[in-house]
Amino acid sequence: MASTTNPFSLSLSKNSADIFFRVPNPPSSVSLRSAFVSSGSNELSLSRGEKSVASASRVRSVRICASSAQVMDQSVSKTDSRAPVIVDVNLGDRSYPIYIGAGLLDQPHLLQRHVHGKRVLVVTNNTVGPIYLDKVTEALTKGNPNVSVESVILPDGEKYKDMDTLMKIFDKAIESRLDRRCTFVALGGGVIGDMCGYAAASFLRGVNFIQIPTTVMAQVDSSVGGKTGINHRLGKNLIGAFYQPQCVLIDTDTLNTLPDRELASGLAEVVKYGLIRDAEFFEWQEKNMQALMSRDPSALAYAIKRSCENKAEVVSLDEKEGGIRATLNLGHTFGHAIENGLGYGLWLHGEAVAAGMVMAVDMSRRLGWIDDSIVKRVHNILTEAKLPTAPAQTMTVEMFKSVMAVDKKVADGLLRLILLKGPLGNCVFTGDYDRKALDETLRAFCKS
Repeated sequence: MASTTNPFSLSLSKNSADIFFRVPNPPSSVSLRSAFVSSGSNELSLSRGEKSVASASRVRSVRICASSAQVMDQSVSKTDSRAPVIVDVNLGDRSYPIYIGAGLLDQPHLLQRHVHGKRVLVVTNNTVGPIYLDKVTEALTKGNPNVSVESVILPDGEKYKDMDTLMKIFDKAIESRLDRRCTFVALGGGVIGDMCGYAAASFLRGVNFIQIPTTVMAQVDSSVGGKTGINHRLGKNLIGAFYQPQCVLIDTDTLNTLPDRELASGLAEVVKYGLIRDAEFFEWQEKNMQALMSRDPSALAYAIKRSCENKAEVVSLDEKEGGIRATLNLGHTFGHAIENGLGYGLWLHGEAVAAGMVMAVDMSRRLGWIDDSIVKRVHNILTEAKLPTAPAQTMTVEMFKSVMAVDKKVADGLLRLILLKGPLGNCVFTGDYDRKALDETLRAFCKS
């Protein structure tokens, strides 16, 4: 659907694999990436494009996806900790801001401007709630006595991302007699954000909600873009909805209480952005990974900002994952199989994604799509981040195949994967690959 605030529109042809990105009256200075689908190949390819577009008089549609203005500043600069950086997700009448900065929970106006009605339900867990629930409640009500806040505290962990736990949110909302003017607030990591968002999408057929992510994983990925849902015993995130928040408020001070393992897990998604679409950002990460691991505030703030910019750009072009947005799932098909095979919660999501990315990169090399230097760089940066570079030894080829068969990216019985192709920062979303390469990768990483 074309956005009134975003000049780029997406159309999908029902009769072919083509995905067209139309640019009305394209400016000569916009920075672009080309996106094309090879006829009959079921492949979406992303690559660096020229910094200009042919005039509209010569072409009626250009197969491209827009890149953000200038990629990045290689340095980490000190900024006013009180003034949030704002990244906009442009989705027409569903557009919303992402606020990024330190001490944002001490600025009540940021939250209050996005609360609809007088009733708020904060959804959190028994790890985050004791630390931040009172602060969030104060931010919602300070100078605003007409707002009343209820809360529901869920058990912490991926294994609780299920229908039974989801019902606890509905129970609290109904018992509190919340109406359609209420606002749900997700306070926690990716599990809380996904579950609260899905509850908001479903309660009374849709109420407003706000994301306050407290982990790196949620701040750089899951809180942005409107993906909500729960797991099923047969697969991860198979039940859910696309439902956008009113805003995302990222107070980087919440990372001060984040365990080291959770910090590293979130950095897997940061690395992903560099691999699939932002080579300069990946190079910055290689130089600054130790600063990120040691929680340097400026380094973390920059990594979160740049990750959100990448995510927001893709979501603005492809909200419902019709094509380009799927590329954000590099390593996730393998990673979800690891999570499911081991049992949800044994490995953190980012740990499974890290091992999954290594497997996707290995397969890309076997197909001859990337050179060995990229394989080495991926292995090195994930090792430096103290992330796994292989699945658990208990994983088997059959375990991978059985879970991957019900992956959300399967279409008409064909498993489509996100793989790297070409120079660093380029990838494809494709079902057109040699199945032998997939089998070889699985056998290389599994005992049987």
